[in-house]
Amino acid sequence: MTSKPQALTSIGPMRAFATNSKKITTELIEINEKLLDFNKFLTEYYKQLAETWNVAQKKVSQKIPEIPHDAEQIEAYKRVWVEMFDNDFTELFDSEKFGDNYGKLVSMELELTKHWTNISNVILQAANLPSKEEIDEVYKELHALKKRVTRLEIDTKKKKDEKT
Repeated sequence: MTSKPQALTSIGPMRAFATNSKKITTELIEINEKLLDFNKFLTEYYKQLAETWNVAQKKVSQKIPEIPHDAEQIEAYKRVWVEMFDNDFTELFDSEKFGDNYGKLVSMELELTKHWTNISNVILQAANLPSKEEIDEVYKELHALKKRVTRLEIDTKKKKDEKT
């Protein structure tokens, strides 16, 4: 009985998967490292948004007593709120600190996607299935063929119309 698990990994897709398990393990280790960085940048991103929100909300709260108490009070409040938030968030989005952090956040996200794609390709290869890139290539060829057939049909129709 103890030899059964070993025998299972020596045939079919499990053999291919077992031989590529080191690649998957390496990718998972790298993903964990990238996730730490990603979470750090994501935390900073939300921290910047929250701080900007709080500052803008305080500015709005300070301006509220200045708004006259009449029928137009709600509209005036909306205008003050929009103005404060627009200014503060525009300032945040234009800041170098925000841009730098956001760039790193997107970069980490792309790195994570790359690792997940690598793992998927290893698993698909072990199962003798095409990778995403191979499927995309087939779709491109199909699209090109479809355009060509459509063009040929149009040309054929034009020739028939000219003859009649």
